[in-house]
Amino acid sequence: MAEESWRVPTPVQELAAVVVEPPNQFVLRKQDRPGSLLLATDMPEPIPMVDLSRLPAADEAAKLQSALQRWGLFLVTNHGIEASLMDAVTGASRDFFHLPHKEKQKCSNLIGGKQPEGYGNSLVLSQDQILDWHDRLLLRVEPEDERNLSYWPKEPESFRDILHEYASKTKTIRDIILRAIAKILEFDENYFISQIGEKAPALARFNYYPPCSRPELVFGVKPHSDGGVLTIVLVANDVAGLQVQRDGIWYNVPSKPHTLLVNLGDSMEIMNNGIFKSPVHRVLTNTEQERISVAMFYNVEGQKMLEPAVGLLDENRPARYMKIKASDFFVGIREHISKGKRFIETLKI
Repeated sequence: MAEESWRVPTPVQELAAVVVEPPNQFVLRKQDRPGSLLLATDMPEPIPMVDLSRLPAADEAAKLQSALQRWGLFLVTNHGIEASLMDAVTGASRDFFHLPHKEKQKCSNLIGGKQPEGYGNSLVLSQDQILDWHDRLLLRVEPEDERNLSYWPKEPESFRDILHEYASKTKTIRDIILRAIAKILEFDENYFISQIGEKAPALARFNYYPPCSRPELVFGVKPHSDGGVLTIVLVANDVAGLQVQRDGIWYNVPSKPHTLLVNLGDSMEIMNNGIFKSPVHRVLTNTEQERISVAMFYNVEGQKMLEPAVGLLDENRPARYMKIKASDFFVGIREHISKGKRFIETLKI
């Protein structure tokens, strides 16, 4: 039986070039539209900034702890990634998305009907699913011996080498942050690194948000929280769009070139028993400018059990989340995110 056409949406970049109004499958239901999605407020304080070169010094660790408690996200400085490499990553991203459609299709994720890895969009699980206004290239970078290079672009020629170098450096950042969080919680510094496993997966997702003539009708990415342990985001330009929710209010997250934004994921929220929470966030589009970002998602090895750390539990602090196998957790996330729901909410005790 032929694949239903709704399962294979036209790339958003192609649609944006020819349509005036976004097609129905991208348009938000009326009850999901605030008066204007663009009317979020600015953050009441500068986005927290952590100097990685000074961790785990007590004063810098205190900044990290405050950022995690207040927002669940922060900027990092002195992280060891040169501006030239960040420029190379964002340049390679832009060059890929500006390739002819036929060239990008060589990395298509539609092998066998639907594959999460490769070029395309998120999986379409139902005909009434509201789609996000973006295209993406999703690539597994860790473990290295599980990389499927058939999805890695050959154009631009430098793409693979640039991604390999960038991924190795962001993994170092992951470890610095995980060690610092462990020490804040009074664990051995390698506690969370051991919990996620030696073959913990990491995915690089290159996101392309084309302009949209009616940005108030669509989401670049619908409200969600990331499922993994940490996400490290590099924005290619100063085009705003990211918003984070706190206490029911949406805040605009400033976009600055040559900065890395780190946010916690649901897996870390479970492991730290909700002391530090995974922030709910979304991405908006605008009428004039494209937005490009590169997100590195660091996850937990599939066979590991996700559960609150025993050292954080006592009779006054019971477990707030049920235990679940990491691979089952990510299946649940995929099923819930297409409906705009958070799977972690179903695990709360």
